[in-house]
Amino acid sequence: MNENEAKHFSLQLMETAWAVYVTTIDEEGLPNTRAMDNLRSKERFPKLVNLFKTHEDDLWILLSTNTSSAKIEQIEKNPAVSAYYCEPRKFHGVMLNGMIEIAKDSELKKAVWHDYWTKFYPKGVDDPDYTLLSLHPTRAKGWHGEGSFSFTLKAQK
Repeated sequence: MNENEAKHFSLQLMETAWAVYVTTIDEEGLPNTRAMDNLRSKERFPKLVNLFKTHEDDLWILLSTNTSSAKIEQIEKNPAVSAYYCEPRKFHGVMLNGMIEIAKDSELKKAVWHDYWTKFYPKGVDDPDYTLLSLHPTRAKGWHGEGSFSFTLKAQK
């Protein structure tokens, strides 16, 4: 599988996986992995398809989380994370690494917002406990039925 095929394969996984598994590093230096909503899932979040359309090449990742969650404190101390998308029944997967940032853009937060999220953020899109995380991955490693692959991505700002 060449790099373009690996990127295309990775993008397909990102657009179809139900969840994304995100790993941060805790205060003891140990990895903490949790399943999170995959906002790139075309089936689960169709209103966001156009937002990600211009990020098919850089594989940009957005995550919604509670400001009060442990992962925010971990990210503030060490922004190195990995995000893993997979299709378990086929043992296909891609891990994307990079430095994650807390997104400060209020317009982006509004564009990503879903009304049913009020069960997590009762005050709506302006709830101080609603945070978006932005990851422009710089490295990818994965497995396809034909073998492993890896490639680098250009750091974005």
